[in-house]
Order: sequence, then C-alpha cells, then structure tokens
Amino acid sequence: MTASSSNGLSARTTAGLGMALAAAMLVGISAGHEWASPAALVRAFAGDASIDSRLILDWRLPRVVAAAAVGALLGVGGCLFQGLFRNPLAEPYLLGSAGGAAVGATVALLVPLGFPQNLTLPILAFLGAWGATVLVLAVGRVAGAVDAAGLLLAGIAVAAILGALRSFLMLALSDETISLQVVLSWVLGGIQTPGPASLALLAGLTTACIALALMTARGLDLLGLGEEMARGFGLDVSRFVALAILAGSAVVAVAVAYGGLVAFVGLAAPHVGRWLVGPRHRPLILASALTGAIAVVLADALARSVLPPAEVPLGLITAVAGGPFFLLLLARRLRP
Repeated sequence: MTASSSNGLSARTTAGLGMALAAAMLVGISAGHEWASPAALVRAFAGDASIDSRLILDWRLPRVVAAAAVGALLGVGGCLFQGLFRNPLAEPYLLGSAGGAAVGATVALLVPLGFPQNLTLPILAFLGAWGATVLVLAVGRVAGAVDAAGLLLAGIAVAAILGALRSFLMLALSDETISLQVVLSWVLGGIQTPGPASLALLAGLTTACIALALMTARGLDLLGLGEEMARGFGLDVSRFVALAILAGSAVVAVAVAYGGLVAFVGLAAPHVGRWLVGPRHRPLILASALTGAIAVVLADALARSVLPPAEVPLGLITAVAGGPFFLLLLARRLRP
C-alpha cells in the first residue's frame, strides 16, 4: 500500500470514528434514569423550554461532552506511554502521575482550604500529577536510570508509595463531618456535570493536550526504530524521553482531575486505534483520542442507566470491560 493510500485510509477511518463518536454522544445524551426518546432530543435541540428539554441541554449534554474529553485524554495518554516505552501493556497510570493526582484530589476533598472545591480539586490534582512525575524523573537521574525502562520501574515504585499516602490521608483527615464516600466515589471514577466555565476550560485543555501529543509523533516514530537508530536520525533520546513523559503526565493529569481514576481506557484505546490506522503516531494519536472518547461516553451512559436511580462508578464499568481485554493482551504477549 502506498503512502498516499495509507493516509487516505487513515483519514477515512478517522472520519468513521468521528461519526461513531457522534452516535455514542447521542446515546449518552439519551441515557439516564429515564431514557430520552429521539423526539425529545429533537425538541430539546430545537429550543423547547420544557423541564425535560432543559435537563437534556443543561445537565446531560455538558456531562457527555466532558466524558468525551476525558476519554480522549486517556486515549492520547495511553498512546504516548505505549509509544514511549515501546510496550503494548503500558497505560497512562504509569510514572505515578495518576497517583499524584489522586493525592492532590484527596487533599482538596478532605481539607477545607477556603476556596470552591470545583476550583481546588482540578488544580491540586494537576499539581499532584506534575509533582509525582518530577519526582520520578529526579529519582531516575539520581539512580542513573535515564532510559525508559528505568524510569518505568521508578514510576511503579513512586505510584505504590503515593497509593499508600492517599490511603493514609483518607484515614487521617476524615472525621464525622467529612465522609469518605466522597473521596471513594472520586477514586472509583466518575464524570460530573461541569458548569459552562469549567467545560470551556476542559475543552481548551483537551485541545492543547492533543496538539502537544501530536508534536511528539515524529519522535515516537523514530523511537520505535530503536534508540540507536533514533539517535542516527538526530533525535536526542534522553531529552525526548523526559519531555514526552512530562507531556504524557500533563495529559493524564487533566483526565484524572476531571474524571477521577478511570482504568483500562488508556490501555485499550491505542490498541483499537493501532488495529484501525496502523502504527504511525500522528494518525494513531487522533484515532486513540476518538476511541477513548467513544469508550468513556458509552461507559458513562451505562453508569447512569444500569441501576436507576443509583449511579454505578465509571471506573467499575471500565474495569469490568477492560480487565478481560488486558488479560487477552497479556496472554498474546506471553504466548511463544
């Protein structure tokens, strides 16, 4: 297949994924304690002022858009980490970034800081993710582990420490006035309906993160040829690895800040994208973003509708679906 025909195939596949995302979002807008009919959706988008129409436009639609953004970020983060570590089992929660974000969010949820929680939670989650990543890079340099494998091991260790720290904070900071259920529901993952300002910020951050990821595409393609070959093409491997790790952690930090800990989406989305568009990272990043968005939108629709009027944590839905997928990948990787 020629380069031009391959690019055409990728463009058609990406367009198909875009249409699939639009269909998934319509399903997400319809889902809830009571499913909205197609006629109800038409009335809502036509400007109907009834309570049901306002519910669709003011509550369901922003939540579905937020779910799509979180899923896209998780897909992009998984694509970056799998390309960076050249490991198909890699996923966005490496290098302690998600653990750091969870520690920051735990502090925001349990400590009265005098600011609105919808402001402090994403900020502290973002700072926690960046701080954890910087810590991993520092540990790697001190230990001399400057390659991807060494940084991966350092990240696993830091993630374990941060998980223990989060559990300690949950026990130490909670009392009879602050319920652990709030923190646990966030840790288990879930999309909240954002206000207009928060949704605009999330949309802007998602666009910036995808653009940042696309800037790493050429370096990831070269790194896939091997470090020696990448150096031969002029890539400063050590510098690129450090910058790509920071970029991936920024992507994951935004996703965690707005969606909590949602497992397996970042693992599965790049694999589906790779099956559809191949290994080149520029189309793969876009395909991973669209696939992740579709997965989270549909999972959030299930979370809102499977046990009405209660809501199932989003992370449980993705874990139930993603666990068998991970085992399948692991079995294929270990098969001689």
